[in-house]
Amino acid sequence: MILLTFREGGDLRLGVRTTRGVIDVAAAQEVLGGEGGVPGTVEALIAGGDAARTALGDLITRAEGADAGGASWLKDESTLALGPSVPDPGKIVCVGLNYRKHAEETGAAIPTSPVLFSKFLNTVAAPDEDVSLTGAAEQYDYEVELAVVMGATAKNVSEGDALSRVFGYSTANDLSARDLQTRTSQWLLGKTMDKFMPIGPYLVTADEVPDPQRLAIRTWLNGELRQDSNTDDMIFPVSEIIAYISRHFTLEPGDVIITGTPEGVILGMAEKRWMVPGDVVEVEVEGLGKLRNRMVAG
Repeated sequence: MILLTFREGGDLRLGVRTTRGVIDVAAAQEVLGGEGGVPGTVEALIAGGDAARTALGDLITRAEGADAGGASWLKDESTLALGPSVPDPGKIVCVGLNYRKHAEETGAAIPTSPVLFSKFLNTVAAPDEDVSLTGAAEQYDYEVELAVVMGATAKNVSEGDALSRVFGYSTANDLSARDLQTRTSQWLLGKTMDKFMPIGPYLVTADEVPDPQRLAIRTWLNGELRQDSNTDDMIFPVSEIIAYISRHFTLEPGDVIITGTPEGVILGMAEKRWMVPGDVVEVEVEGLGKLRNRMVAG
C-alpha cells in the first residue's frame, strides 16, 4: 500500500494512493460500510497490527471494485494539501555518517559502529511546507535520507529478523545547521530546529520495498542535482541498524529511523554556499516519492 495523509479542515486524514486516485479512508468507510475496525490515522494503522491492515485492505478492495463516478471518497491527489507521511512518530532515531562516500567527503573516519543521535517531534514537517531559517544559525544544509518506520516491537532482534519488524519506508530530509551541529561534540542542537525533518509524501508498506539496500536516492537544490547515490553505499544496512539499536533500547511501532545521507551535501563541498531563504530543496528515494520544501526567513 502507498499511504499518505492530507489536510481537510483542521484534521489530517488517512489516504491510500491508487491508480484511480486517493481513497479517503474515513469517507470510504462511511459510504461503503463493511467490517469495522478500519483505522482512521497512520498511527492507528500501525498500532493496530495485522487486524488493522487486513481491515484497511478489505476496504480498499471494496473501493476499487465500486463505481467511482462522483464518489466523495475518491480524491484527486493534485488538489490535496499533503501532511507528513508519519505525523506523530514515537522515537526519532537518526544515523550519522552512514554512507561511505559521505564520510569520505567530510573527512571523517569510517565508523565502526552506527553513529546515533535523535530528533524530536518539533522537527516533523509536511511536503511543500515552508521551513524557517532563523538567525540562530548560518550554515544550513540538506540531507536526503531513507526513513524506516517500525511496525512491531523490536528488542534484541537479529539482523535476519529485523526487516520483519518494519511497517514501511518513506523519504525524509535531515535538515542540518552545521555551525550549531559542530559547536560541541553533540550534534543535537544543529539537528532539532523546528521543521528540520520533512517526511513524505508517501509511507510505502514494506511489502512494496523488497530490498531497502537497492534504492536510488537524490537531492536537488533549486533544480540542480546535488546528491545522486544508492542505498547500497550504506556502511550499516537497515537490518544491521535495527538489530544494533534494539540491543540497546526497545524500538516500538511508530518509531522512525532515518538512516543517513549520501555524498553531495554542502558541508562536503570546497566552496560552500549554505542554504538561504528562497531556496527550494527536493529529495527523493526511489519508489517512495519526491519531497519538496522551500526555505523561508524565520
